[in-house]
Amino acid sequence: MTQQRRPSTVCRAGNLQIGGENPIRIQSMATVDTNDTEGCVEQARRIIDAGGELVRFTTQGQREALNMRNISERLKALGYHQPLVADVHFNAGVADVAAQYCEKVRINPGNYIDPARTFRHLEYTDEEYQAELQRLDRRLTQFIGICREHHTAVRIGVNHGSLSDRIMSRYGDTPAGIVESCMEFLRIFRREQFSDVVISIKASNTVVMVQSVRLLVQQMDSEDMHYPLHLGVTEAGEGEDGRIKSAVGIGALLTEGIGDTIRVSLSEEPECEIPVARKLVELIPECTRLRQEAESNIKDDTITLTLDAPDLETLQLKAAMAAGALLIDRRATKLVIQPKSGSKFFTLHSSLFTSLADSILQAARIKFTKTEYISCPGCGRTLYNLQDTIRRIKAATSHLVGLKIGIMGCIVNGPGEMADADYGYVGAGRGKISLYRGKECVEKNIPEAEAVSRLLQLIDSDAAYRSR
Repeated sequence: MTQQRRPSTVCRAGNLQIGGENPIRIQSMATVDTNDTEGCVEQARRIIDAGGELVRFTTQGQREALNMRNISERLKALGYHQPLVADVHFNAGVADVAAQYCEKVRINPGNYIDPARTFRHLEYTDEEYQAELQRLDRRLTQFIGICREHHTAVRIGVNHGSLSDRIMSRYGDTPAGIVESCMEFLRIFRREQFSDVVISIKASNTVVMVQSVRLLVQQMDSEDMHYPLHLGVTEAGEGEDGRIKSAVGIGALLTEGIGDTIRVSLSEEPECEIPVARKLVELIPECTRLRQEAESNIKDDTITLTLDAPDLETLQLKAAMAAGALLIDRRATKLVIQPKSGSKFFTLHSSLFTSLADSILQAARIKFTKTEYISCPGCGRTLYNLQDTIRRIKAATSHLVGLKIGIMGCIVNGPGEMADADYGYVGAGRGKISLYRGKECVEKNIPEAEAVSRLLQLIDSDAAYRSR
């Protein structure tokens, strides 16, 4: 059974159409410095050759935004005409520049005109709140004019980890606040009759991500808006855990007909994300049917899935995708996975299926049986070796069952997305790391060479203190 996709308008990003009756689009993000033209071109080519239909680059300053023109021209000269997306944080002026050279610009409502989140509860009077909205209106209207002139699409990309202090003051750290952060922007785009818009709401917590996207769809429908949606679980991690967490969150929504473009955010080379994302799209019909069968047969608080698959990765994605929404909605809190008779997995030990079920339960925030890692995929803002660092931290902490550790490339979403983590390792500058205990930064600008050992010392000292 194929799930009917929710109706949406069409967003045009260069030669690509997103939404409507168009296929679900697959994308990824470059991790090299955006000033490195040849490095960006080569990485973009690998993403596109793997099947990526859009490529995003961080543009943290005007220099990077201006260099998008060189990257675009070089790719087109090589025969690559896929849309390029500029990712902008903290500087509305950079978005204005990027809109002249990219087919699409992503802006973050949490920091488009607002400073970084402070994690302090600030009070806003009604007059102060409205004054902030008016300031947003004036600045965003200017940006929309530039995008209209250059036929540039926009992604309004809300991140759970970077909601503004203004939104937090009224709504708190809730799905309602996440949705309102998006709707403030959407209402201005609609008033200005600018329709080349895609929306994303992302979180590293799959429950928050799914609940927020569903709520956004309801709110848009109530205001007669039908913009296409981009899906993703931020900081999903790498390896099996990253794939399962992504399949739980993204898959839950895809099996409900929600989603027009997706990205699987893995702490790996960006081209590795593409085949995983493609497989999720291909699995929609089967996993929709499996979800419905499993839902009608829940017994004793247990979901039972009987599966076959050509390989282990497909088995992992299929199980996570079929069970994801049922677990997120707490229709059951236990999961049993068993191989279909005659499948290539039929003779394997049952511990493989128990481990897979435990990983899915952890991704759905139900049962924690191992260390939880909230690690970003990296981008041009990441100024340390992210993949090597993740491996070293995992090797030293994988025995700490239930502990949550955030490993973040930079400050943009770092402290926010890992707000419920016990500890955080966040890039603070070239070769510098800051360490967090919860939301509190406890050590700043540590040399990278010392940072992993200092993180372990912090964890050990806290454990010793708690054991007294």
